[in-house]
Amino acid sequence: MSEAAAQFDALRPRLMRVAYRMLGSVCDAEDVVQDAWLRWQATDRGAVRVPEAFLRRVVTRLCLDQLKSAKVRREQYAGPWLPDPLLAEAEEDEAEDVTLPLMLALERLSPLERAAFLLHDVFGESFEAIADSLGREPAACRQLAARAREHVRAEKPRFPVDRAHGMEIAEAFYTATREGQTARLGAILAEDVRLHSDGGGKRPAAARVMRGASEVTRTFAAIARLSRGRPGELIRYAYVNGLPGFVTREADGVLQTSALLIEDGRIKAIYVMRNPDKLRHLERSVH
Repeated sequence: MSEAAAQFDALRPRLMRVAYRMLGSVCDAEDVVQDAWLRWQATDRGAVRVPEAFLRRVVTRLCLDQLKSAKVRREQYAGPWLPDPLLAEAEEDEAEDVTLPLMLALERLSPLERAAFLLHDVFGESFEAIADSLGREPAACRQLAARAREHVRAEKPRFPVDRAHGMEIAEAFYTATREGQTARLGAILAEDVRLHSDGGGKRPAAARVMRGASEVTRTFAAIARLSRGRPGELIRYAYVNGLPGFVTREADGVLQTSALLIEDGRIKAIYVMRNPDKLRHLERSVH
C-alpha cells in the first residue's frame, strides 16, 4: 500500500463520520469520501502539514455541494424522510454523538449552519479552522453555529435513557406491535407520540407523520392484522442512530429498522425505515 493510501485509509472512518452526519446518506457519504480520495491522490501532499485537517476541509466542501442537490431531492421525496440507519450493538457503551432526532433537526438548518454546528459542537474544530473550510470569517462561523445550536437545542435528550432500560422498552414494543397487543402498546406510548415511516415510495409506508397514541396504536393494530401468519423475522435488537430499537426482515424479504425515542419511560417517537435503498448497506453486516 502506498503512503498516500495508508494515510487516507487511517482517516477514512473519521471522514465518513463527517460526511454521513452532514448528508444523512451512507451512499452519498461514501461517494464524497471516494471523491476526497481522488483529490488526495492529485494533491501535492508534501505541502500539506496536517492531512486530517486538509481532508476534513475537502469533505466539508464536497458535502456542501451535495446538500444543494439533496435539498431538491428531499422536497420531492415521497412521504416522511429519515436518514439512513446506522447500527450499534445494544451492549456497546459508546453513545452516539448525533442521534436520529438531532439529524432530523439538522435538516431544517442551512448547509452552512449545519456544517458549522457539526464541525464545532460535534467534532471540536476551532472557528478559525471552520472558517477555512467554509470560506467565511471566524466570527461569522461562530454566529452560524450559535443559530444552529438554538434550533436544535430542543432535540437533545434531557435525560439519557439507561441502555438496558431502553432495550427492555424496545423488546416490549416489538412484542406488542407484532402480536397486536393494543393495551400493552398503549401503556408504553406517550400521549403525543409521533410515528415516522420512510418507504421512499418503494414500499408501503404512511404518507405523513402519525401523531398521538390513539392513531399510532390503531396503525400498529392494523399492521398486526394484515401481517397475521407472516410476521417477519427479528434479526436483532440494536441501537439505531443512537436510539434503542431493532432490525427485522419482513415477509417480503426486505430489511427494516425501528428506532424509539424514549422520554420519562415512555416512547415519544418511533422511526421506521422501510426504504430498501437506504437499507442496502446493512445487508453487509446483518445476517
